[in-house]
Amino acid sequence: MTHLPARVIVAATSAEPDAPRRTVAEGLAGLDAIAAGRAFDSDLVRAVVSAIYAEADDDRPAAEDPPASPDHSDRALSVADVLDACRRATGLLAARADPADSAAYRQWVQSVAARACGAARSGGLLGLGGERVSAAERRFLDDLAVALALR
Repeated sequence: MTHLPARVIVAATSAEPDAPRRTVAEGLAGLDAIAAGRAFDSDLVRAVVSAIYAEADDDRPAAEDPPASPDHSDRALSVADVLDACRRATGLLAARADPADSAAYRQWVQSVAARACGAARSGGLLGLGGERVSAAERRFLDDLAVALALR
């Protein structure tokens, strides 16, 4: 459960090919959304955020980090892997968590993705115009909502 929000950020930034600047902006927005979980009215969400920050302070070598996706070079496979992880987490939460905490966690994960996807405009010319959330990002957010049983 603690690695899922970060994996969702990676999937959100991978929903479509972007310029590095846009990908960085999306990633930073996602990290801010994770931190915003500290203010959620859910013991589970606050505990997960605390665990994420405690883990970041461990100073573990990168080689010990948990594996993310089996193949980062294939965007569709990476996104599908994260959506599958969300479905598994949803099932686990349904079986073991308080319903209010389960709903709060799932909504928080969705909000992390939404903030990442909406962080930078795509399309347009010289930074003018474009759209805040692209069609590919909207599809990802819709698929994520289904995977998290929010729709």
